[in-house]
Amino acid sequence: MKKLILRSIFVFILCANSFAQRGKTGDKTFSDRFPEDVIQEYTKTYLRVFNETDHDIIVLVRGQNDEYLRHVYIRSNDFWTIRDIPITRFYVQFKNREFYFEDFGRTVMNFADKHSFYFYYNPQKEHQYKKITEEEFFRS
Repeated sequence: MKKLILRSIFVFILCANSFAQRGKTGDKTFSDRFPEDVIQEYTKTYLRVFNETDHDIIVLVRGQNDEYLRHVYIRSNDFWTIRDIPITRFYVQFKNREFYFEDFGRTVMNFADKHSFYFYYNPQKEHQYKKITEEEFFRS
């Protein structure tokens, strides 16, 4: 009986610990380090971001003047749709396990546009990203 109780406690602690350390897709992990999200409902725009890697990422969307628009946590092999982005030219920054990156591509968002961004690791595509610092990622 004592072994059963100890095993139950061990399994409970193990399960609780594994759920507590990992966020859910869509979480605003760093909401305390960024300003309010920029949302413009009348634009009817969205950006769908796919994470096709074996680790979770944090995606940050910035406008053409480097202003913060939105950020979101996306689990491995999952996606999230960022809706009502302002009409602007934007780019994406992202944080993986150890590094911060910025995509060189700039995308124009017009009224009712729908765009997709696929994040995956391919050594042949490294020229499409540049490594940035933590300070560059978290600037307001």
